[in-house]
Amino acid sequence: MRSDFIPVLLGADINAYSMARAFYEAYGVKSVVYGIYPASVCAGSRFIDYRVRPGNDSVEQVLANAVEVAGQWPDRQILLLGCGDNYLNAISANLLRYPGNVIAPYVALPMLEQLIHKEKFYELCERYGIDYPATVVYRKGMGHDFKLPFDGPFVVKPAESDTYWKHPFPTQKKAYVLQTRAEVDQVIDQIYEAGYEDALILQDFIPGDDSYMRVVTNYSGADGKVRLMCVGHVLLEEHTGHAIGNHAVIITEHEPELCEKLRAFLEDIRFVGFSNFDIKYDQRDGRFKAFEINCRQGRSNYYVTGAGYNLAQYLVEDRIERREQPLTVTKNRHLWQVVPRQVAYDYVNPRYHEEMRALEKAGAAVNPLVCEADRGLMHRLRIWRGQRRYVKWYASCMEKVK
Repeated sequence: MRSDFIPVLLGADINAYSMARAFYEAYGVKSVVYGIYPASVCAGSRFIDYRVRPGNDSVEQVLANAVEVAGQWPDRQILLLGCGDNYLNAISANLLRYPGNVIAPYVALPMLEQLIHKEKFYELCERYGIDYPATVVYRKGMGHDFKLPFDGPFVVKPAESDTYWKHPFPTQKKAYVLQTRAEVDQVIDQIYEAGYEDALILQDFIPGDDSYMRVVTNYSGADGKVRLMCVGHVLLEEHTGHAIGNHAVIITEHEPELCEKLRAFLEDIRFVGFSNFDIKYDQRDGRFKAFEINCRQGRSNYYVTGAGYNLAQYLVEDRIERREQPLTVTKNRHLWQVVPRQVAYDYVNPRYHEEMRALEKAGAAVNPLVCEADRGLMHRLRIWRGQRRYVKWYASCMEKVK
């Protein structure tokens, strides 16, 4: 058990639980996790010190959390990680204010704001030759008198997610896939009537089911050099309004050309810390097209750790131990799923079932929430109930595969 650092995780969903599990498995350490609500997959875990703080994602509270733990363990290094987009701005805004024993592996706020704003990210994609879907940027006040240079289906999503979720409305979704131009106009009106002010992204829908999606998770060292890249072939996503696009089933795969293009980009802008790209394969032209970069490890981050590349270990070796780390681009196949096994087989394209079964048989499969080290009865009951909810959620929004 390591005693020279304490992980502090902001956010209390599967992302935070997966990172806390990674720290525990690599070093035997207990993570301090700050969340907004008492009910959480992190609550009751044996390797998590779960603390509830209202307004947990505000600039002031993020700083207060870091100061609290830094004062509690003044002789240890504090590794501060955000586990949701709503924490990133606050973490970066405080970079010059943290106590001396706090390590926050994030880029400065101006770069962060450029990367997470989709319009600005696509401008960078143009500069670095990264493919992305055909896109029109819509600004408030443009009305309905504009043309789209592509036919439906259409994708509508906010250019800036943090403020978007701060203006809720009944039909609000993370992203919309719409069949007609009239539906596009209606959704635009609903979003701006709710109070959102920033731009919207209107895009050509890339055909194909969930299995055309990819996620690329990376770790960049303090020197800006990429140390780890892992491509996940997404086989199933979630489809409820707020969770649409969240990964549910992933198999790791080797895509060296895609990784090399993204590595060159990350290193040229001198990015540091965790990142992940959401990407879809466009069968019309054979290209991988980027939707966005997340300047953090993703919700599905344990697909990397489970495949044998512990994300916590890369961070600790870089920032605590200051080791030299060569670039690793993962190659092995491994199955990750956060839904019950039967849900996976009910909704994943059947062409992947044979390999899924083979990976399970070989012991190369994991559900990040099912952890033998977490034996607490109440925690296990909470996880079991959450898994059962997936059955109803998928039945409400998808048809089973045949």
